[in-house]
Amino acid sequence: MAYLRGLARSAQLLGLAVLVFVAFLGSIVLMCAVIVAGMEQARRLTGYCRRLFGGWLGREIPEWYRPAPGPPQPDEEGMYRHESTLYHSPRWPAYFSRMQWLADDPASHRDFAWQALFPLVVLLLVPIGLPVAPLTVRAVAAWSARRLAPSTKVKRPKRSDAVLLAWARCGLLLLSALTQVVLFGLSLLCLVLGMGLGIVFLVPVGLTHFRWLVNLRRQYAGWAGQRIERPYKPRLRPELRPDGLYRVGNTLYKTESMAEFGARWHWVWHDLAAWRDLVWLPADALVTGVLAGLPVLFGVYGAFGLALPWIWTTAFGAEWSGWYGAVAGNRLAALPTGVALVAAALALPPLVLPLISRWSALLLRPTAKEELRRRVERLTQTRADAVDAQAAEVRRIERDLHDGAQARLISVGLTLGAIERLMDTDPDAARRLVAQARETSQAALTELRDLVRGIHPPVLSERGLPDAVRALALDTAAEVTVAGRLPGRLAAPVESAAYFAVSELLANAVRHGRAEHVTVDIRHREGRLRVTVTDDGEGGADPSRGTGLRGIERRLGTFDGTLALHSPQGGPTVATLELPCALSSPKTSTS
Repeated sequence: MAYLRGLARSAQLLGLAVLVFVAFLGSIVLMCAVIVAGMEQARRLTGYCRRLFGGWLGREIPEWYRPAPGPPQPDEEGMYRHESTLYHSPRWPAYFSRMQWLADDPASHRDFAWQALFPLVVLLLVPIGLPVAPLTVRAVAAWSARRLAPSTKVKRPKRSDAVLLAWARCGLLLLSALTQVVLFGLSLLCLVLGMGLGIVFLVPVGLTHFRWLVNLRRQYAGWAGQRIERPYKPRLRPELRPDGLYRVGNTLYKTESMAEFGARWHWVWHDLAAWRDLVWLPADALVTGVLAGLPVLFGVYGAFGLALPWIWTTAFGAEWSGWYGAVAGNRLAALPTGVALVAAALALPPLVLPLISRWSALLLRPTAKEELRRRVERLTQTRADAVDAQAAEVRRIERDLHDGAQARLISVGLTLGAIERLMDTDPDAARRLVAQARETSQAALTELRDLVRGIHPPVLSERGLPDAVRALALDTAAEVTVAGRLPGRLAAPVESAAYFAVSELLANAVRHGRAEHVTVDIRHREGRLRVTVTDDGEGGADPSRGTGLRGIERRLGTFDGTLALHSPQGGPTVATLELPCALSSPKTSTS
């Protein structure tokens, strides 16, 4: 009975291998356009396998997926933000956040690697292990349980997982290249109909309908560390003139609808990035198709064209051909050739992906002129923010002085006048007023010290940024560890901006994230100050939901600095501040 049950389960494993292989290919195919649906369907099949193998082994295989992100929240303008783009509707931000949640989940990575390996393991072990079917089935189930169980290593994924992930990314890029060929044909059709037959509304469509794929490929370049900003010019808006006409550039329109079309036409037609995207479609399809297609071709043909057919024909005496399961008509040469092709397919993707990312950055990054325009806009905006922040700070200081220290000093003056009148007539009352004046002056002095500390902490001026952050950590409710050192002193404005940014991040980690431990790392490399604040809180921090993080961005933007935030639901939260600056004299404080 045990052997018959093992045979039945072996047949069930073969059927599951086919389903998992189809789901794996379906995930790759759907990943380009509807990644959420593809990965969620694959998760359902993987969940069924967890329950099935857990029943065979007599133990539960837990699911360890991260919690799903919450719905996007509108900002004060009613817009919904995802990264650096604002949307009028929450649909796309919710879609992108869910896609990022699925893609960044370590459990998804392990599921994806298991789906790639499971059909190969079943097809290799089950047919050969039919004489000992119960043991073979249990071995496959135990291996799957180990692969699908929660990972015990959090910091570094296994090399096999990284290689399989790189191979899957090559397959996704190859699918993108095939899609680009189709989209380029549609663009040419739109341009020919628009310019040749006068169907002018198709021209903007022909230059923008594929922009979703271009932006997706810009994100994919981050796999190899390439950061590609979107280079498009701001969209034009028609200007309503006093005479009731709408102006777009040097053209006047009578109706708003025609003006909107003219603005869109002018915006797309005169944007160099749109034409560069059009050139990128066929050029990248060729380059990416060659670079990413070779590993995929080697892997598919080596595994399913040579190695597996050789095993099948040799073990069961099935018919074979000169193309599958043989090399130049020789079956003995098929297995080593297939293994060599699979090894080459697994070794090439980590080398190919950086080349594709650099190639994408070459065509898709903003031009020098566009970067200069963006820098001017950013500096103009940060200068306005700095002026507004300075004016608000001056008003706060004036209010604090007027309502606090100034009122107490006036009270001290009035008390001294009363003491002068009572010195001869009532000395006891005069002494009591002297004590009261002393207490009032001490309170005024304390308020002035607090006010000065809020403007610029003395410890920051005396001992520098690292020691000032350590002093700040002592007043924080959570346990704060400060690491790193600076071989010199920063400019005072840069120190102040970094100090108050770290202060705001620590306050947010305790107040909103309920963090118990926070790590602050301070480094200076290659002319840039880099401060990384990591906490073990609940995560979910979003600059669009509050003014604190936006205030940090404005404060850093004054010095051309940036704030990079990674805060998934459930944590941890990692905030990285970067400020271009130089070091002056060496610091005098100890660590």
